[in-house]
Amino acid sequence: MTDERAVIVGAGLAGSWTAARLRQEGFEGRITLLGAEPHPPYDRPPLSKDVLRGAHEPGADAEATGLGLDFDALGVELLTGRAATGLRPGPRLLDTDQGPLPYDHLVLATGAEPVTLPGTQGRSDVHVLRTLDDARRLRRVLDARAALVAVGAGWIGAEVATAARAAGCRVTVVEAAGRPLAGTLPREAAEPMRRWYTEAGVELRTGHAVTAVRDGEVELADGTVVGADAVLVGIGSRPATGWLAGSGVALAPDGSVRADARLRTSAPGVWAVGDCASYPSARYGERLLVHHWDNALSGAGAAAAGVLGREAAHDPVPYFWSEQFGRRVQYAGHRGRDDVAVTRGDPGAGTDGWSVCWLRPDGTLAALLTVDRPRDLAQGRRLAERAVPLDPGRVADPSVPLKAAVR
Repeated sequence: MTDERAVIVGAGLAGSWTAARLRQEGFEGRITLLGAEPHPPYDRPPLSKDVLRGAHEPGADAEATGLGLDFDALGVELLTGRAATGLRPGPRLLDTDQGPLPYDHLVLATGAEPVTLPGTQGRSDVHVLRTLDDARRLRRVLDARAALVAVGAGWIGAEVATAARAAGCRVTVVEAAGRPLAGTLPREAAEPMRRWYTEAGVELRTGHAVTAVRDGEVELADGTVVGADAVLVGIGSRPATGWLAGSGVALAPDGSVRADARLRTSAPGVWAVGDCASYPSARYGERLLVHHWDNALSGAGAAAAGVLGREAAHDPVPYFWSEQFGRRVQYAGHRGRDDVAVTRGDPGAGTDGWSVCWLRPDGTLAALLTVDRPRDLAQGRRLAERAVPLDPGRVADPSVPLKAAVR
């Protein structure tokens, strides 16, 4: 494979680690890594945590990627500030904004892009949070102690609200659904989080859609007007795959690249990994699109193995975490419609942590959410991977370690 060229589109976590794994696993050809941003690759989770709080800025030093990777030592050609614009699978050419690149193997790792509110594109007072430059712009808002309206009470909205309150901003969070994290968690898990906003001094308005954003104000569906020096839009993201139109790479209805269990796409010699790709999960019996750090990292190994001609299925237990309002929230697994929730601890106690476990009809652990209970998360994640039946009564007792609840 010494004469072959592997091109990886997207220099985030998934793309960067795919490049590293390729070299570490023995690929001897040329590896080219493209990043649309002008910065060296960096880790994204600190953007809504450390960067907004002024504690850390990944990628600020050109010598440090923030990912623990030395591309020069790995022999990886890094092309920053270069975006893919199209794909010609027949001749195996990748079109970019600086001319085409030939490839023998292509890995799509373009990630996701934030969903925006209609009519707000290009406005300096409306923000999203996806890139380092986004975080820098939003940090200036926090430094000015501006009045901030966050649209969306999801993970991003909560984390930005946390940082904004710590900076002394007046913060209002507006959510169209009736509770925080309505698109991610069921009521029994999400409703207890409502009081976190109140305790932090954040005004949370649920059941209110935004109908207009004007200079200095946000209008809600009921006619209420909320003053705002700046607006954060945190209403979700979608796979960054629009540039693949006409490429022959099949997309799923949600816009993700439709990869198989080994992360191969419908186009010969093309793989997809990370936030831009969905895959069929034998573990959960459905196609999954997972927009989280852990999925990107684990998928890199499967994509690299595929390029090297090896068999490696990608079917992890999904995992993600969030830090909000002084609490560490972690989630592992994937819930189904028939799963039964079992709560450990008292979500209303205010001091001790708590967890919610979702058990399948056969008693195996499908998923769990933990709040300041890292031991539950560590043990539960392993139990979900092993798919062993649990005793619901022992699961419900927070004094019993989860690993001791195995039937």
